[in-house]
Amino acid sequence: SGATPSCDMRTAIRGLCPAARTSSARLAARVTDRPVAAAAKAAAAALAYRTPRLLHNSGGSGTSTSRGVATRAATASQMASAAIDTKQTYEKLCEKLKELSAIQGISGLLGWDEMVMMPPGAAGSRAAQKSALAGVVYDKETDAELGSLLKALLAAGEEGQLDEWQRANVRDAHKNYVKATAVPKDLAQRIAKHESDAYQAWVEARKASDWSKFAPALQTWVELSREKAAAIDPTRPVYDVLLDTYEKGMTTQRIDEVFAQVREGLVPLIAKIKEKEAENSNDWIKGSYSVLTQAELCKSVALDMGFSLDNGRLDVSVHPFTGGAHPTDVRMTTRFKDDDLLEGLTGAVHETGHALYEQGRNLEHDGLPVNSSLSMGVHESQSLLWERCVALSKPFSQYLKPKLASLFPEKFGGAVTAEDLYRAMNVVRPGLIRVEADEVTYPMHVVLRYELERGLLDGSITVEQLPELWNTKMESYLGVRPENDAKGVLQDIHWSMGALGYFPTYSLGAMYAVQIFNKARLEIPELDAHIVEGNFKPLKTWLNKHIHSLGSLHPSGDELMKAVTGSALDPSVFLKYLTDKYTPLYKLSHTHI
Repeated sequence: SGATPSCDMRTAIRGLCPAARTSSARLAARVTDRPVAAAAKAAAAALAYRTPRLLHNSGGSGTSTSRGVATRAATASQMASAAIDTKQTYEKLCEKLKELSAIQGISGLLGWDEMVMMPPGAAGSRAAQKSALAGVVYDKETDAELGSLLKALLAAGEEGQLDEWQRANVRDAHKNYVKATAVPKDLAQRIAKHESDAYQAWVEARKASDWSKFAPALQTWVELSREKAAAIDPTRPVYDVLLDTYEKGMTTQRIDEVFAQVREGLVPLIAKIKEKEAENSNDWIKGSYSVLTQAELCKSVALDMGFSLDNGRLDVSVHPFTGGAHPTDVRMTTRFKDDDLLEGLTGAVHETGHALYEQGRNLEHDGLPVNSSLSMGVHESQSLLWERCVALSKPFSQYLKPKLASLFPEKFGGAVTAEDLYRAMNVVRPGLIRVEADEVTYPMHVVLRYELERGLLDGSITVEQLPELWNTKMESYLGVRPENDAKGVLQDIHWSMGALGYFPTYSLGAMYAVQIFNKARLEIPELDAHIVEGNFKPLKTWLNKHIHSLGSLHPSGDELMKAVTGSALDPSVFLKYLTDKYTPLYKLSHTHI
C-alpha cells in the first residue's frame, strides 16, 4: 500500500527477505512487499467498477396513496443519486491511488537498477533521483483531496454502498493516509537523517566488534521509534504500532502467545537433535561447483516452478531480492558461491516463491492497495513454502537428483541417491548466525530478537544490557555463545535502519507456510507425485487462487489463515511438522511437543 516501506530492505539482507538500505521505505520491506507500480499508463487500465449495493428502506406504511408513492420515488431518487456520487468518488480515489502506485513503481525500478546494473559512480545522482521521487510520493500520499475522498468513502462503506473489495481498498488506503499524515515533518526529517548516521555507526561497530560504537545510535532509534509510534497512535503500545507497519493486524499479545509456544516446543527439540548431530551430515556435498552451471540449474528450477520470463527476469546480485514495478514486471535476483551448491539453489527457490506471489496478483485491482501483498509475514510464507515445505522434501529430492546428476555428474552421477540428497539438505546445526540457520533453529534466532527489541521499547531493557542478554539467550535457546559482538548482537543490519518490529515476520511467515501447505496437500490429489515429476502447476495454481490473487482483501494474517485453512495461525501445526520430519532424520525417541 502507499505507505508501505520500499522494497530495498530486502536487498541488503538475504535472511531479511527484504533487505535494508537508506530510507524508511527500504527498511520496511522487500521490493515485492510494497504495492508496486501500475506502469506508466496505469490510467488506461480503469478499475472494473462493481455496482454498489444500495440501502433498502421499508418505504413506510405500504399504502398506495399519492403521498406514499411520491415519498418512495423521492427516496429512490436520493439513493440513486447517492450511488452515482459514491461511484464517482470511488473512481476518483482509484485514479489517485493508481497514479501513486505508478510513481512507486518507478522507485522499485530504480532500486533494482541500483542493485543489479548501476555503475558505482552513479551513486550520488541516484540518491538525488530517489530523494526527488520520495518528495513527489510524500506530496501525493498526504494530499488533502485524497483524505476527503477517503472520508466520504468510509461513510459509504458503512452504509453498504461498497462491495468487499472496495471496502478493503478504502480501509487500506485510509490506513496508509493516516500514517503518512500523522508523522510531523520535523520528525520525518530527523528519522531520515539518523538512518544514514546509524548505518555508518553500525558498519564501524561491526567491523571493530565493539558494541559501544553503535549503542548511542540505537538509543536514538529507540527514542525516535517511540516518538513516531505516539504520533501515529498514542493509544496503543509502541511495539504494536511498529509491528503493524510490517504485519497488519498483529499485536504483541498475539506474538507473545505464539512465540511462547514455539519456545517451549523448539528448545527441547534442538537440544535433543544436538545430542544426535552425528546421525546426519552434509559434508559429502561440499566441493567446487561451476557458478555458470549453478545458474543454469536455478533457472531450470524457477521455470519449472512457474516463473514467467514474459513477465519477469532473473539476474545476479550481491544480496538476493525480488523487486520490480508491477506483476507484469517482476525482477528476481540470486547469488552463487562456487563452494556452496545448496545456498544458491535454496536461495533461488526462495526468491522464486516471492516472485510467483508478485506475478500472481489480481490485475482486476491493478495499482490499488487492496492488490498489494497482505503483509511481510504472508509474503515470506510464500517464499518459505517453496524453499522449505517443497524444496526440502523427499519428493523434491527425487525431482532434483536427475538434474544434479546431469549437470554435476562427478558428484551426483554415481551411487548418490535421492535419500542422500534429502538428508544433506536437512542438516540441523545450532549456530551463531541467523541467516545461516536451518529451519529448526531459525525461529529461536527470531524469538530472541523479538524479546530484546520489545524490551528496549517498553523500557524493561537498556541498550547497554543488550550484548550480555543476547549471549545469555543464545546459550539458553541454542546452546551456543558468541565469542564477540560481531557474531552476536551486531550481526544484523535491521536495528541500524530502525527496523524495530520487523523480525517477527520471518517466523510468522514460516508458520503460515506450513499451515497453508498442509491445506494444499489436502486439496491437491497426488501432490507429492506431481512434485517428483516436476509438475508444480497444481500447487502454483492453488496458491494463485487462495493466496496471491487475494492481495490485501483480508485485514490480517490470522483472518487469511481462517479463510484459507479454517483456523487462525496455529503454532502447534508448525511444531508438529518439524517434529514429524526430524525425529526419524536424527533417530530421536520420545520427542513430545
